[in-house]
Amino acid sequence: MALLHLFARLQAHRGGSVHAVTVDHRLRPEAADETQFVARFCASIGAMHDALRWDHGAVAGNLQDQARRARYGLIGNWARAKGIGHVVLGHTADDQAETFLMGLARTAGIDGLSGMRNAWTDGGIHWVRPYLSTPRQDLRNYLTRKGITWVEDPSNADDRFTRVKARKVLKALKPLGIGVEKLTGVVANLSLAQGTLRIAASERAATMARTEAGEVIIDREAFRRTDPEIRRRILKAVVLWVARGDYAPRADAILRIGLAIDEGRGATLAGVRLVAKDTEARFTREGKAVAGLETPTDAFWDRRWRLTGPHDPGLRARALGAEGLHRCEGWRATGFSRAALVVTPAIWRGDTLIAAPMAGMANGWTAEIVAGFHSFLLSH
Repeated sequence: MALLHLFARLQAHRGGSVHAVTVDHRLRPEAADETQFVARFCASIGAMHDALRWDHGAVAGNLQDQARRARYGLIGNWARAKGIGHVVLGHTADDQAETFLMGLARTAGIDGLSGMRNAWTDGGIHWVRPYLSTPRQDLRNYLTRKGITWVEDPSNADDRFTRVKARKVLKALKPLGIGVEKLTGVVANLSLAQGTLRIAASERAATMARTEAGEVIIDREAFRRTDPEIRRRILKAVVLWVARGDYAPRADAILRIGLAIDEGRGATLAGVRLVAKDTEARFTREGKAVAGLETPTDAFWDRRWRLTGPHDPGLRARALGAEGLHRCEGWRATGFSRAALVVTPAIWRGDTLIAAPMAGMANGWTAEIVAGFHSFLLSH
């Protein structure tokens, strides 16, 4: 509520507007009423408001994680459909401190202890957390001064959730002089070190890695001569960039991939296929990971490809596949590998191949990856 009110004031001063969105995860019966509460508040301050619902069946596994993924996916799709390029989130310094404690519980490394990012770009949307250094209580005090009420989410007191446990640990640490301010200070220091490592990894990758048609190609000899931590960071970014995963693979899995490169063996991990032979290691999207993936042509395909051309509701984007590549007589002239091309997006009308932009069958279409690998590496 504080985020909404503050940004409505800011945008009014700038001559802009705010468009709020609420996600009903359909996990609590009160959520529908809470959505209406936000809608009424938006109307009172002249802000636009939309409500989204997470339609799901039984949720197995980590409920909060799955709800978070669903929420970000829904909001991202909503923003793109509305032509909105910036989404602002209300996480506070308390959230940052809790995230740090949760990382400690997982024996996380520097990435897991560096907290939430202040800003990042994903799927063409720029996401921002402007209040990561602001204590939660400061924002509540602001609402109280303005006479604005808010609704407490009862799940914030549910001990089944790890974040709630971290919140209670945070209170227990207060008598020791360890509070939100101190922990966010630690996070800030670790973030500086993290940034230095990212730059070092990016600079090293620039000397030994290149991309072609969505695959990453690494010089094996240069990789063998690279510092272990920099190797790990580069491989983590490769897997995340090729498969557009939400979370990095475990450290032991990354280590196995590195050994496969050293030994010239193939491997798969998290929807990514490695072929290592001769002087190069090639990382491509695993075919079965995109075999059933189909989207409208104006949507991001596989969360990283953007198609531009004569969009039509009857057209769909699917992987080119081996059969589709066989129909592209000039694909060899592109210089791209067969393994890379079969997992690039193609435009289909039913079973008829209309275009394969990366395979030399453009027909008025282009395909591009939204974020390049080297810029992606700097933020991951």
